[in-house]
Amino acid sequence: MRARIEREAEVGFGRSADAYERGRPGYPDAAVAVLVRELRLGPGTTVVDVGAGTGKLTRRLVPTGAEVVAVEPVTGMRDRLVAAVPQARALDGTAEALPLPDAAAGAVVAGQAFHWFASHAALAEFARVLGPGGRLGLVWNSRADTGAAGEISALLAEHQGDVPRYRTGGWQRAFDHQPWFGPLGHAAVDHEHTLPLDATVDRFASISFVAAMPDAPRAALLARIRAVLERIADPDGTVTTPYRTDVWWADRR
Repeated sequence: MRARIEREAEVGFGRSADAYERGRPGYPDAAVAVLVRELRLGPGTTVVDVGAGTGKLTRRLVPTGAEVVAVEPVTGMRDRLVAAVPQARALDGTAEALPLPDAAAGAVVAGQAFHWFASHAALAEFARVLGPGGRLGLVWNSRADTGAAGEISALLAEHQGDVPRYRTGGWQRAFDHQPWFGPLGHAAVDHEHTLPLDATVDRFASISFVAAMPDAPRAALLARIRAVLERIADPDGTVTTPYRTDVWWADRR
């Protein structure tokens, strides 16, 4: 089942790279500040962004002065990352097989990604590339799930099947009975993301299982989502979506 889900994710994210870049929110300053502080990022350090996508988190790491290495296995996503964040070194690789030597980094991060590869194999690989005193940081943006957002979540639930999701909390089981990392710390930041209606539709089109759907049912689903968004759009044609950003971190033992 895991192999099937990974294939669907690769197809979906590869197909939706443009929509992902247009529609997905970045990370608010307050959340980035927590990540930078807890991971001690700065000049002289190296941080590896795993499952970096189009570089939504990668571009927020560059201003720290750290050397930034972005690892992304989907070619379409990685191409957009290279264009958006040329200051980072972009590599093809996976969480379980990072293309880096032992103790190459002071920090490993994953933005909007760890639930896809949450496993002891990934944690062991993160620990391998972290030097002594290294730290792991995990970040997720989550949409509010009330009102119109709740309606859209219900529409999506009809199609999502067994795709891994951050909201279930299942990713935390990877930290059970493992020797590499200490307890998780946590902070949360509330914020809003305002986009034109079309770009907001892109946000939902970029969800992996939506992007991987056959054309006709995908178009029908997105039309239903657009109808909900049109109902709540501001007079200027924009849609404001409430989000919460969760930041988690742990020390390498």
